[in-house]
Amino acid sequence: MPFQNPSDAQIQALLQMTRTIAVVGLSDKPQRASYIVSSKMQTWGFDIIPISAKPQAQILGAVVYRQLSEVTTHIDCVDVFVRSEVVGDIVDQAIALGIKLIWLQKGISDEAAALRAQAAGLCIVMDRCLMTEYQRLFPQKLL
Repeated sequence: MPFQNPSDAQIQALLQMTRTIAVVGLSDKPQRASYIVSSKMQTWGFDIIPISAKPQAQILGAVVYRQLSEVTTHIDCVDVFVRSEVVGDIVDQAIALGIKLIWLQKGISDEAAALRAQAAGLCIVMDRCLMTEYQRLFPQKLL
């Protein structure tokens, strides 16, 4: 059966329980989509954990980790801003860590990895912007 994104109700339920978002591919450049989305989610009360292969100490005031497995605190959601070709490895790490929600941003998809995540009991959203969907599903929280 081909992959389908979860329903709005499923996404809403998961986002209501989400407080900590690990952002894979978070850039330190304010003009980049990963920075814009993460900064906005941070202003809405989410804790952001930057994951970046580029060596640096902090982004958006938070300690940068090189991969998900290095993070020592609980992660509710993984927001992915890297090429589709490397999504499989990120999904496998999320499965191993028991992260309940994986979010692949606009233009990013990997159907095989998504089906693996679903088979492991994780929720995965592909080819959608987390910030845009949060604004659409929770307009009352943004006032």
